[in-house]
Amino acid sequence: MRLSGVRRRGSRKALDPGIASRVYNACVSHLTNSNGYLRSSELAELAGVSTDTLRHYERKGLIPAPRRSQNGYREYTAQTLDRVRLVRRALAVGFTLEELARILRLRDKGGAPCRKVRALTAIKLEQVETQLKQMNALKDELRGILSEWDSLLESTALGQPVRLLERLAASERIADLKTAAFRPSAFQKKGTIADG
Repeated sequence: MRLSGVRRRGSRKALDPGIASRVYNACVSHLTNSNGYLRSSELAELAGVSTDTLRHYERKGLIPAPRRSQNGYREYTAQTLDRVRLVRRALAVGFTLEELARILRLRDKGGAPCRKVRALTAIKLEQVETQLKQMNALKDELRGILSEWDSLLESTALGQPVRLLERLAASERIADLKTAAFRPSAFQKKGTIADG
């Protein structure tokens, strides 16, 4: 969606000036209907999600239930756009929907979950660092395998089988590395912090 009147000097591209910007508020105000609300399709387009995603976020308690217009359309406040963007950014750094729902529920009740958010983020960094180590070990192992296979292929006549996949299947080291490198569910269980 193109936002008229919001342009960078010398450019024709629309800006996303940020949540706290006066320009942002003016743009959202311009796009809201006469009652000051955004319809599902408008909110979805501004937030870069689908209307199905909005309904999913609503079911999970991540955004407040919208009001209904006289003709039954869902209508969201302009502040819901801020919440959807917050959720999307938190998901991008590894938070789960369940974690966000707990945090936002606590925040909406007047709590201050900042220490929980910080603790969860530290766990997510630890998880990423562990996965990177495992991926690097797998990368090194794959380089070694390719080097070994290149030698085998060079010493084998064209058209003769070398049985590379069978050699790969016989390597227990690769199975252990692969299993460790691609096991995100184990990390997610470790990263759970209770509501207390």
